[in-house]
Amino acid sequence: MGYQLEPAALKIICGYPGSKEELLRRIVDRTDGSVAVIDTVQISCILSSAPSPIFQDGRAASPISAPDPPSQALSCAPSPILRDSCAELKCDITGRSTCVGDYSDFVHYFRDRYAKIREMLARRLNSRPIESLGKSTAGREVSVIGMVMDVRTTAKGNRVIELEDPTGLLTAVVQKDSEIHEQSGQIITDEVIGVTGTSDGNGRIFVKSLLWPDMPSQSAPLEKGSGCALLLSDLHVGSKYFMAEAWQSFLRWLGGEDEDPSGLSSQVRYIVIAGDLVDGIGIYPGQEKDLELDDIYSQYQAAAQYLNGIRKDIKVIIAPGNHDIVRQAEPQPSLPEEIRSYFREDMMFVGNPAWVTLSGISVLIYHGRSIDDLVLRLPGISYAAPEKAMIEMLRRRHLSPIYGSRVSIAPEHEDHYVISRPPAILHCGHVHTVGIARYKGVLVINSGTWQSQTDFQKKMNIQPIAGVVPAVDLASMKVRKLIFS
Repeated sequence: MGYQLEPAALKIICGYPGSKEELLRRIVDRTDGSVAVIDTVQISCILSSAPSPIFQDGRAASPISAPDPPSQALSCAPSPILRDSCAELKCDITGRSTCVGDYSDFVHYFRDRYAKIREMLARRLNSRPIESLGKSTAGREVSVIGMVMDVRTTAKGNRVIELEDPTGLLTAVVQKDSEIHEQSGQIITDEVIGVTGTSDGNGRIFVKSLLWPDMPSQSAPLEKGSGCALLLSDLHVGSKYFMAEAWQSFLRWLGGEDEDPSGLSSQVRYIVIAGDLVDGIGIYPGQEKDLELDDIYSQYQAAAQYLNGIRKDIKVIIAPGNHDIVRQAEPQPSLPEEIRSYFREDMMFVGNPAWVTLSGISVLIYHGRSIDDLVLRLPGISYAAPEKAMIEMLRRRHLSPIYGSRVSIAPEHEDHYVISRPPAILHCGHVHTVGIARYKGVLVINSGTWQSQTDFQKKMNIQPIAGVVPAVDLASMKVRKLIFS
């Protein structure tokens, strides 16, 4: 397997004063297999994390700084960085939205999704364009990669999948008695998959196997860092059901005021909040009855008071969710400056979704609203085990594969939901349930809530797990649950 280089990246390598062979080796070693084109961002980060090169006469060379790439060319694939660095935002939508809602925006969005995921599948499947499946292919085994336009079950029990690629449309049929019929029940609209089967020469194939992009096979943790990260979400400050006493207990523990035999609190370096900092206004029917504070700005002022009590040597990273004061269409930018001014200046505000690094550990933060769609569409997925829905995101290499259902997604020219490379941690919230799993080296965590059960949740039969904090040891990637409720 090889890589392509951007011309600007090649220029940086050619100007490197040390051993170019050694630099190329480091680049190859630290580049994920899902990357096709190595850009200046990746080269810059590798150079910044490397010791100064040595000339043959023993003199140390001055490190070369790679030029900053233009913001519009920034990719949402995070680059490898120095492992012991502090928290750093690698990519989010803030300040980069290009969407105005034109027809061309939708075309760009879906073409970008297809191209990125097709590239992942093409490494494992020798596919051909749909337009090439003419009469000459009748009776032959062929493979194609397409976006699912529709999937349905016929009266006879056969599964029919309508696929599209940039060259045409195809009908793929999974027969009722096929070995993969049950597996085909996992197919959802708008995802990109690979299919292999027998062509009838007339735009239809009878499927023998299915292929999802999935994560690379990896059992050990992908990365190792240092310190401890606490993963939180769904505080819902402003709600009558916000658990203020549990939060104060949490702050006392963090500050060393409560007994802590393990000494874990002193090791905490990061707190990551994956959305719904406040309860918001008008989010669900009858919400006004559940509010302690009925003004959105008062809610954020209260939230700031609660968060500003966190120990100052802890880096706090805050992403928005569907209850926060940002656009409802995802991807969402970070909280506006007026709101951020309520909080300590050292807090980091990111969009939803966002790639960040904590001591070199890559963390993909997504509030998790697409879990609603996956619970609705996929058999065996439930709110009681949100980690299973998150694993399905990883399998499909996409945080919100279903378009136009419960999640409103803005058609940006770039699909910010494609999981371009495996994160070390995927952190979600939204469903108010704690879920923890490991999948092919990725630590999957849904972080529960700080809101007790509301009347609306009772009607929806939602049982929240509140006041429970997943704590991740970034050196070993082991997780503990801390209970404050």
